[in-house]
Amino acid sequence: MSQKQGSVSIVESTFDVALWFADTALDQNEYLQPQKLHRLLFLSQAYYAVAFGGQKLMPAIFVADEMGPLEPNIYKAFAKGRPNIEPDLFLPDGVEHFLQGIWSRFGNHAPDRLTKMCKETLAFRQALKKGSRTEIPLQAMLLSFARADDTPAITQVMKPKVMRSHTGRPVAVKSWVPGS
Repeated sequence: MSQKQGSVSIVESTFDVALWFADTALDQNEYLQPQKLHRLLFLSQAYYAVAFGGQKLMPAIFVADEMGPLEPNIYKAFAKGRPNIEPDLFLPDGVEHFLQGIWSRFGNHAPDRLTKMCKETLAFRQALKKGSRTEIPLQAMLLSFARADDTPAITQVMKPKVMRSHTGRPVAVKSWVPGS
């Protein structure tokens, strides 16, 4: 990617990702608790940075709160339920596949389990040690999740995209990256 690492997000708004999770839960007749939404957003940002060399998924700032990591703007906007915001109909290439991987890995977990997992990360603990509502830097999130001591490895979260060859045989595909 030609963008500076971590500076520009791939998705225009954090609301697009939050509403994607809310709609996905609704499609599966599941109530998405606010705390679970924040954990899924936190996990998405961290794993996206791990998978794509420090690139931000969304323009989100996470803070360490006693309840767990929160995105303050989403917290306020969703305080009285789903905000009346229309998300982008089409997420950038590959983002929906990535979010489906996050949902399939963590969507069935209880909010308490996700909170425990997120609160055990070094990035969260270091930020909380500085005080409640301290920002959790993306670089710290990246390092915490890349090490995968307290969280599943990226290979357990991102599933390869499977397509069919000309003979009908399933094949795993990934984006071509020149020079790799």
